[in-house]
Amino acid sequence: MSSANTQSENAKKTIASVLTNCTPREQVDFYNSWANNYDTDMASAEYRPPLHAAKSINTHFSGDREAAVVLDVACGTGLLAKELKTKGFRHFVGIDGSKGMLELAKQTGLYRDLKQCLLGEDPLPVQWGVFDVVAIVGALIVGHVPVSVVREFCNFVKPGGYMCMTARNAQDSSDVKSALEHELKQMVEEGLITCVAVTEEKEWLKLSSGEGHGDDSGVVYLYRKP
Repeated sequence: MSSANTQSENAKKTIASVLTNCTPREQVDFYNSWANNYDTDMASAEYRPPLHAAKSINTHFSGDREAAVVLDVACGTGLLAKELKTKGFRHFVGIDGSKGMLELAKQTGLYRDLKQCLLGEDPLPVQWGVFDVVAIVGALIVGHVPVSVVREFCNFVKPGGYMCMTARNAQDSSDVKSALEHELKQMVEEGLITCVAVTEEKEWLKLSSGEGHGDDSGVVYLYRKP
């Protein structure tokens, strides 16, 4: 096996190891140690959720992109912000539990503010009702951010603003995906949000078949606050 193939397989194994049932604080420690290699590993695994989420937001967003403010929850190194910038969005606020990830996000120069927060345990440290878009991409998975945070997003998005979430279709994520869809349905019934688009995407993430994950698919959920 070539050195490039070996690096790719190692990256995929690293990513697969994240998709396990660990506590949020254990995951934060892992991401701190992984931060410097994160972007390279995700590129090796053809990680596409930020691309798909940005496409959905861009397709349906009806406001002024250059003036819009995006809250990027579990922002990591800034992959979603990079994709949205190509669509004309300019203003981003990022939240993440990992200090190492936030340091790399800061280096992109895309965020006007970055805050550390253990999502699901700490309240989101941002102002209510000021965001045109609130998004969480790739973090609603086992052992990461709990689905309950999605309900909080209604407090932070403006009336008429958008909420974007992603979920994997993989077997080990089925409970999280079901919980997310149940929560979104409840919020619609309560009149908190309306559904804009639910988009199935086949090209999501490629993982080493030896880890039992294989090629992934996923879903992008886009909702709007009345």
